[in-house]
Amino acid sequence: MQVIDSFLNKITMYRLVLYYLAVLLGIAFILSFFGLLPFTPVELLVSVVTIVLISWGANTLFGFVFNAPTNVESTFITALILALIITPQTFAHYSLFLPFLVWVSIIAMASKFIFAIGNKHVFNPAAVAVVITAFAINQFASWWIGSASMLPFVLIGGFLIVRKIRRFDMAFSFFIVALLTITISGLMSNQSIGSIMDQALLGSPLFFFAFIMITEPLTTPPTRWLRASYGALVGFLFAPAIHLGSIYSTPELALLVGNLYSYAISPKQKLILLLDRKEKVTPTIYDFVFKADKPFNFEPGQYLEWTLGHFRPDSRGNRRYFTIASSPTENEIHLGVKFYEPASSFKKALAFMSNGNELVASQLAGDFVMPRDPSKKLVFIAGGIGVTPFRSMVKYLSDKGEKRDIVLLYSNRTADEIAFKEIFDEAGQKFGMKTVYAVTNADENLPAWCCGGMINAKMIMESVPDYKERMFYISGPKVMIDAFTITLQGLGVARNKIKTDFFPGFV
Repeated sequence: MQVIDSFLNKITMYRLVLYYLAVLLGIAFILSFFGLLPFTPVELLVSVVTIVLISWGANTLFGFVFNAPTNVESTFITALILALIITPQTFAHYSLFLPFLVWVSIIAMASKFIFAIGNKHVFNPAAVAVVITAFAINQFASWWIGSASMLPFVLIGGFLIVRKIRRFDMAFSFFIVALLTITISGLMSNQSIGSIMDQALLGSPLFFFAFIMITEPLTTPPTRWLRASYGALVGFLFAPAIHLGSIYSTPELALLVGNLYSYAISPKQKLILLLDRKEKVTPTIYDFVFKADKPFNFEPGQYLEWTLGHFRPDSRGNRRYFTIASSPTENEIHLGVKFYEPASSFKKALAFMSNGNELVASQLAGDFVMPRDPSKKLVFIAGGIGVTPFRSMVKYLSDKGEKRDIVLLYSNRTADEIAFKEIFDEAGQKFGMKTVYAVTNADENLPAWCCGGMINAKMIMESVPDYKERMFYISGPKVMIDAFTITLQGLGVARNKIKTDFFPGFV
């Protein structure tokens, strides 16, 4: 698993999905040579090229008309999904098939701009496109990807994607409810369990749908329990026996209903942020301070997806997930970023931003928030730039005058890498928060307010004598989070009292 996690941490979620879809089409191309799929290699190639070219052209045109930033990765992801769910046709029928490909590609791209509220699209582009073409021109998606010959490859790649974005909760709730609904409706139709399972697991797009379609970040809820309910709703509607009058459910219709539910329980926002200033906090950490184009509500500890268009993005793309470093009480949006060498193209572009330059932020999400009950005693453990959610939480408590019993254990390699010390010192004065600054460089002459050594079981017990009564929040690199989770469990801290920070693409 460590090898897999190492690979996943080096690639963005969007790039992983794009590669996965491309690999599936490459495998389908090979399998079609042997007659294992209902089309020839040439028919598949023509279909894929047509959809990709029209989608790219339409997305570019709509981006220009609406004066909106476009993302090439998202365009190609949607195009490849369409290619995987629409069965290629023979050249004898291509004159009838081509208009379908043209319209479904154009509608998919247009939906991102037209079916949008607050500059955020509401529906999954591929799903809404095939629904509209089904009703308008009586052309349907076949979901040919849901075949037995493709299943092993769908499972392997799909597992990697869900592991990368940690959306097992949503995928699992969808899968269980969908399978249960399909089974019950099949038994009511006098089908045998064997035939029901064979059709559901080997002859339907159930797994592809769980791994790719419902996990699209832009149309899913932001928190765990909301995601689970979203997956369950789509899973219930996924069964083909579900119908309203003469309209029977299809995978794409189930997803659109789920998208509406997701928007109703968690309205999406896209923020246009203008850089106001950037401040050097430590030798390697900068605080980027932005002005937003509209009011923005969030909970301390949540994160956003930040999009920065730049020339020739590297393999990690032009989007990143970062915790919001600012408090909801502040009128500015703070983004704390640590710079490493060699820097990614995204961070290089970020470093060269000037005052007034624009950045787009969206997809507010995250469960790494303080408990509602202010009487609960907390311990924050931060490593390096992992301190940003605690900066947000502590600043919020100081500004609101809310008192909580908190101990912050903050680890860095050197003392000059400690960020936002003034925020934490202010919290100590205002509501008595205790902060332990741990420095791991043994050769450094430390100031009086630092202690040398790593945060370990001994330091936790000495700094937090009542640690078994507290809830722990851990934020930092994944390897650090995993190590502290093991340490705390070894001290007898229950797993349900350990909360860890995570967002897709964190490295």
